[in-house]
Amino acid sequence: MRLFLAVVPPESAIQELDAAVRPLRSLPQGTGLRWTGLESWHLTLAFLGQVDTEQLSALEPGLAHVAHEHPAHRLRLAGAGRFGDRALWAGVSGDTLALRKLAEDVADAARRSGIAVDDRLFRAHLTLARSGTARADLRALAAALADFQGAEWTAGTLCLMRSYLGAGPAHYEAVAEWSLTAEG
Repeated sequence: MRLFLAVVPPESAIQELDAAVRPLRSLPQGTGLRWTGLESWHLTLAFLGQVDTEQLSALEPGLAHVAHEHPAHRLRLAGAGRFGDRALWAGVSGDTLALRKLAEDVADAARRSGIAVDDRLFRAHLTLARSGTARADLRALAAALADFQGAEWTAGTLCLMRSYLGAGPAHYEAVAEWSLTAEG
């Protein structure tokens, strides 16, 4: 299975961001992009790649422990940015330190289970669009969303997500979920 760990914003936050993003899709800079679907919007904590059943069995208790050790925390989708000319993203504000610590701890749990996780610095974001093979100038789109401030929401669930690739956009489904239960 191709897996990753994530926090999924509530439907209200997704709808709020969609209302701000929808007009950008028809701008000249937005028409050639591959826009991600609302049903796939999430904050990736760690990408695990291909995981076999044995590794998954070893991983799940570690993730349950991590969730038990972390409190729910308040976040909001806010601002935007880009990864060069490859991807447009929405930013995250609020208790991003708690989110970063959660990302670090789930990556450590995966490593302890024998799953290789890359060591890239965690940057909280929600991918909105990708440019594909043709590079795009995403500066104007990022600038148009720079002042976006969504409503605050509680990140209270750690999700183990499965990714299905193929023709068309990727499809994701939750394989397991754990509530963040530590006292804040």
